[in-house]
Amino acid sequence: MPFTQWATAFADDQTLTAAMLDRLLHHAHIVQISGESYRLKDKRRAGQTGTRASGKATA
Repeated sequence: MPFTQWATAFADDQTLTAAMLDRLLHHAHIVQISGESYRLKDKRRAGQTGTRASGKATA
């Protein structure tokens, strides 16, 4: 999830989200990765397509 969308995950409180990210990322190195997840690719291959983000149960 991009940092611009994190406020929605924390009760739409932009001040709280900004403060939390400021403390978490103060000395952090941010590595943005693009491409398909190996875990998701393996699940698709095994026939398990449900995801936690969508609220669907995985079997």
